[in-house]
Amino acid sequence: MATNKERTTEDGPHLNNSLSSPESEDYPRLTVPFGGAIKGGMKPGKKIIVMGIVDPSPASFEISLCCGDSDVSPADVALELQARFPDQFVRNAFLSGEWGEEETSIPYFPFIPDQPFRLEIHCEYQRFRIFIDGHQLFEFHHRVLDLSAINVIKIFGDLQLTKLG
Repeated sequence: MATNKERTTEDGPHLNNSLSSPESEDYPRLTVPFGGAIKGGMKPGKKIIVMGIVDPSPASFEISLCCGDSDVSPADVALELQARFPDQFVRNAFLSGEWGEEETSIPYFPFIPDQPFRLEIHCEYQRFRIFIDGHQLFEFHHRVLDLSAINVIKIFGDLQLTKLG
């Protein structure tokens, strides 16, 4: 039975009516690597929540917001968040076949091996704001200006997903 937070539509399962997985079950599997649709794309006021547990001996993990999902010609990546253990949290974008300049400045590294986390991506008109466990860690100004084209989320690396919304 579908709830307010999770429901199934003719397009497949959706989380909070914004994310969907290509799985054919009533509820998407939160296995890593994970790929799912962002229903309607991004827009100011939209928020994505990723909850998970860092693996006990992590090297890295990535969360990417992409414009489409093509292996033939790589899709633009509006925002790639890459946690590199033990102390780097890198942001970047991939546009027209090229990576931009990495942003690396953070006040502290928020991830601890074998511990849970809650990451929130808040979309605003000019930027994304990234929160970890309720604290704003940094901003990333939009490099993809058509926010509605940002319609896929991909997650992979050394973590377990517990919830997406």
